[in-house]
Amino acid sequence: MGASALAAPLVSSAQQPTAKVARIGFLGADSASSWSSLVQALREGLRDLGYVEGKNTVIDFRWAEGKNERLPELAAELVRLKVDVLVTYGAPGIGAARRATATIPIVMAASGDAVAAGHIASLERPGGNVTGSTFFGPQLWVKKLELLKDALPHTGQVAFLLNAENAANVANFPGLATAARLLKVDLQKFEVRASQDLSVAFSAMAKQRVKGVAMTHDSLFESNLGTIADLAAQQRLPAIGPPGLANAGGLMGHGVSLPGMFRRAAYFVDRILKGTKPTDLPVEQATKFELVINMKAAKALGITIPQSILVRADRVIE
Repeated sequence: MGASALAAPLVSSAQQPTAKVARIGFLGADSASSWSSLVQALREGLRDLGYVEGKNTVIDFRWAEGKNERLPELAAELVRLKVDVLVTYGAPGIGAARRATATIPIVMAASGDAVAAGHIASLERPGGNVTGSTFFGPQLWVKKLELLKDALPHTGQVAFLLNAENAANVANFPGLATAARLLKVDLQKFEVRASQDLSVAFSAMAKQRVKGVAMTHDSLFESNLGTIADLAAQQRLPAIGPPGLANAGGLMGHGVSLPGMFRRAAYFVDRILKGTKPTDLPVEQATKFELVINMKAAKALGITIPQSILVRADRVIE
């Protein structure tokens, strides 16, 4: 009896379940280096919720290095690893993830107009296995044109750089063209599909003698902000794009705070790992926006930024 009594606690201890390690898949259309700060934001969000890599969490990364044709196979690899949840961003990554699985939950860390792109049915009831955060590109595009027009009142011809591989961008451009006419802006569309197309596009802008350039908030451009800023400077074109463009040397940046969106992605991952179905998690709209102005670029271009714009800036780079 004594031996049995001593053995009982040992048996009980052995039967205690081992804590499950959460396995998160991350699918990136770009390179790890170009998105390191955003991945760090995601990691910080996860840590705040108790997820520690190497302890109770594993993150499997797959990067396409700017080659979208690799995304389907990379997504399939993550599916074969049987990850608990798949995190990705941008139309190419989200599209590849959706085609790879209809059962593993997918969290959009950032997506431009997820409804128009066909990723979800609606914000309130996304349907299927996709949820996360989105922002409405068309409104941001118009805002960029307004800011460029305010900074350069006499600007008539403006180039608009657009990723033709992003279905939402293509679908929403006609509405932007209508808004441009109301602003008395002659908008000219320049489409690219890969980073190697950028220099060709800027050369074409120079030939068309445009006076400024605006662009979509797109993962292709986010990965090439330095190149875009350099090309704009070479052609002496005032450029406005996402906030990071001003950091990279462009004239102005305006748009959503991507670090905030990636940090928020951790919330969706946590809810899913705790049993909530993606279809029961409403998709959130971005609420934090930034305006950044690069005065060095303005000086190099011989532009005086009106005080009315400077006072609205969240940050001014001197």
